[in-house]
Amino acid sequence: MSQSTERALIAAIVAAFTLLGLVYSVVTPIFEASDEKWHYPMVKTIADNWSLPVQEPDVDTPWRQEGSQAPLYYALSAAATFWIDTSDMEAVRHLNPHVDAGATPDGNGNLVVHDPALERFPWRGTALAVHIIRFLSVLMGAAAVIFTYLIAREVLPARPALALGAAAIHAFTPMVVFISASVNNDNLAVLLSSLGLWLLIRISNLQSPNLKSSMTRYLPLGVVLGLAALTKSQTLALAPLTALVVAMRAARRRSWREFVIGGLATALPLLLIAGWWYLRNLRLYGDLSGIEMFTQILGQRDVPADLPQLWRERFSFLVGYWGNFGGINVPMAAWVYGVLNTIVPVAAVGLLIALVKTQIANRKSQKPSVRHLIFAICNLPLVLCLLWALLVFIPWLLWARVTWSSQGRLVFYAISVWSLLLAMGIAGWLPRRWGRWAVAAFALFLLGLAAAAPFAWIAPAYAPPEPLTDAQVAAIPNPLSVTFGPLTSMGRANNLKLLGYDLETTAVEPGGQVAVTLYWQALAPTERPYSVFVHLLGEGDILIAQRDTYPGLGLLSTTRLTAWLGPGSAWADRYVIRVPETAYAPDVAQIAVGLYNYADWTRLPAGNGAASSGDHVRFGRIEIQALQGEVPNPIAVNFDDQMALVGYDLDRRVVRPGEEITLTLYWRGLRKMARNYTISAQLVNDAQVKAAEDSNWPLKGDAPTMLWEPGNLLEDPKTLAVRADALPGVYDVQITVFKKQDEEFIHLPVISERGEMLSNHVLLTQVRVEP
Repeated sequence: MSQSTERALIAAIVAAFTLLGLVYSVVTPIFEASDEKWHYPMVKTIADNWSLPVQEPDVDTPWRQEGSQAPLYYALSAAATFWIDTSDMEAVRHLNPHVDAGATPDGNGNLVVHDPALERFPWRGTALAVHIIRFLSVLMGAAAVIFTYLIAREVLPARPALALGAAAIHAFTPMVVFISASVNNDNLAVLLSSLGLWLLIRISNLQSPNLKSSMTRYLPLGVVLGLAALTKSQTLALAPLTALVVAMRAARRRSWREFVIGGLATALPLLLIAGWWYLRNLRLYGDLSGIEMFTQILGQRDVPADLPQLWRERFSFLVGYWGNFGGINVPMAAWVYGVLNTIVPVAAVGLLIALVKTQIANRKSQKPSVRHLIFAICNLPLVLCLLWALLVFIPWLLWARVTWSSQGRLVFYAISVWSLLLAMGIAGWLPRRWGRWAVAAFALFLLGLAAAAPFAWIAPAYAPPEPLTDAQVAAIPNPLSVTFGPLTSMGRANNLKLLGYDLETTAVEPGGQVAVTLYWQALAPTERPYSVFVHLLGEGDILIAQRDTYPGLGLLSTTRLTAWLGPGSAWADRYVIRVPETAYAPDVAQIAVGLYNYADWTRLPAGNGAASSGDHVRFGRIEIQALQGEVPNPIAVNFDDQMALVGYDLDRRVVRPGEEITLTLYWRGLRKMARNYTISAQLVNDAQVKAAEDSNWPLKGDAPTMLWEPGNLLEDPKTLAVRADALPGVYDVQITVFKKQDEEFIHLPVISERGEMLSNHVLLTQVRVEP
């Protein structure tokens, strides 16, 4: 391949990435990129005050944990946008309090409620500032793509096609484009990490014996290390890699002088540029990195994840690497992940094949051996790349143990290496001539996904509902005509009307779904935003399941309905209510619908409908059908692979203070247990106040868990005596399993095979305590 062709191709890759980034930045609504709703307020507070905030874990701020991050990216963004009047930020950043953490079948994935008047082109205020920073981030991302190419050229100097392939894989990975087109300090961190790695590789390859020549490389590297450390503390992992390279060069030249001077030339700029920030953290928080304060504000897992749990979360990790947009809740089609996730192990095996083929080619006369394989991979630039990948991956692994961070995007600091390894692995399966075409085909596949994503998945996730025609309103299956509005001195105002509903099912089993379409009409705006609740109520008005969203499944606000849709406009919202797998059956349920203010939980009065009852309307009849099994209410709750709760039963679900409930638990041992565990059943309300508890060894001590035989079924009745002073209301039936060790209670975690976070308890159903 000629140099001119090579330059033209890398220029085309960078240009395509930049164009894609601009498309993503325009199509993705403001604050709908991962953590952008917190990153931008950090920019704004610096632009407004030119000072850094002091973090306090109990003080709610618009920048939340991002205030604990190193400030360089935010300062640069503030310098680019300080001249813009962004006083409208709170109006633009109207947070959706009900946003779903993952993808759902009915929507509600928007992080904020959007007002087109504040966001449409020509941009102004906060929208203009965000788009300027997004554009700067795209440029940072484009520069990172170039450094991926340069790194690959150093690693594989004789294979320019693979270097281009690595750059293309980097550039066209949809999640990379998405993050690069958002306000996120990862963009500068990825750029500086890639630049630092490239400089390290260049220094390691430097053959000049002249120390002065080496110094011209060490000093720029030290500056890059300082800038990276002032952008994100994770990039400090470049420092030990730098120390290794300096030590290796000094040992190669047998020069203590180079070791000392090289160390000082890289360490001093790092300390001068970023040292103040880490000293500030130490002074304010007693922690150099500030990570403890960051974690306190972010929040932690209920139960730390072990390696098996992180392995169960591998799918969410890979989805977050390839592309899961919005707040990590707008995925691509399932088949896309099937294809991409298959590529990973294929490339891993291909990488080994490539290394074996290399050593065979170099030593044709000898049989392959582990020693020869090690010799083949001792390409120093490649070794540095692999070390950097490990220095990124291992800290992420430790971080993911304590926080909900199973997101592949969090290892993008080594995106250059991941992309290079993918290119090498894909090419490794084929002869050199054909391998480059295989890499090109994969890169083109990624390009197609990246080009389609804004229009196939991102934009539709934020499209508001279409107004209904008069004919559609007339055809509503079950008319209701119930109005909602606050009480005033002139009577009850009419703000929203429920025109009718369509219930798609009349029977469901635990673990199933109930879909109901509600037909709404906007009459007048409300002073405060109200949320819609859709409850599935069973015996004793016990809540079986619920779905709470803003109107339009999160996309509309009652304060602006008539401005957005027009007075009298009608639309349809289809809610999908998931019935918990632990729901009690059999039961008969109704749908209850109303509106409430999320800030103080006050409900809007309802009227003008025969089915309305004060502050809500009820309709429908849904049978909760029991699952078939050898025990009542069959379930499968795995407590740390030790024991499984396989069913339960209740003799009553509505009680008064002083009365008793018999809860029967059905257990099956999963393995021979080395300890005796206590099983606790409690009635607990939302305020974590207990109304009743029975905590004992199984069968009140007659069946200790050490004596259980794996596979055998045990029926364990529990008596829940409701306290005489128990407050009226609804209580969850909560089950925990624990042991006492050194005066500490250690709970067995509940393991989900779907990769959900570990928990130390399971909620079965609810009971109602009446006055």
